[in-house]
Amino acid sequence: MTKIVSRCCVLSLAAVVCSMLLVSTCLAEAQPQQGTQSSSVEESLRQFLQTLDNNKTTRYVAAFRDLNGDGIPEAIVYLIGKKWCGSGGCNTLILTQDGSSWRVVTKITITRPPIRVLTNTSNGWHSISAWVQGGGIQPGYEAELPFNGKNYPRNPTVPPARRLKEKSAGEVIVSSEQKGISLYDDQPTAVPRPPSPAGEH
Repeated sequence: MTKIVSRCCVLSLAAVVCSMLLVSTCLAEAQPQQGTQSSSVEESLRQFLQTLDNNKTTRYVAAFRDLNGDGIPEAIVYLIGKKWCGSGGCNTLILTQDGSSWRVVTKITITRPPIRVLTNTSNGWHSISAWVQGGGIQPGYEAELPFNGKNYPRNPTVPPARRLKEKSAGEVIVSSEQKGISLYDDQPTAVPRPPSPAGEH
């Protein structure tokens, strides 16, 4: 009887060890796939942005967040370059994945960091906020851009964008100190700030 019990214990222990090894192996195999998927998404974004601008000095900051709750992250891209910036700030693109590429949901003009994704939603999408200053707008202020069912406001200085009088809950996804990436070079560098200072408020 003792031999049978011992044999059962050994078999149970062997089964547990095999299960642990199997789980470890599966996790180890899953890790590279997740990394590859993230890299491919970032690379597809860069390739898409290159179709919009061939200037080798253009830089960008990209953040990936699920804005509409479908489980697929959108890309919020702050562009810095001659084509995208003026005295009022730079352009921010809201992009959604379209097969292996991307589609522009909205191009928002004259934005400055900090750019935030707010906790409140409109028509199923999280609102975006951006700092507005310069180009005749002094002092600066934070503007909320709600989604209207099709896109975000293209100009943060006019309705339906609205001035935030109080700080709304949200996450900073593009800050003034954040490093940017060259559209045609892998070396990161500090993001050049648009004309006229705009602080983190």
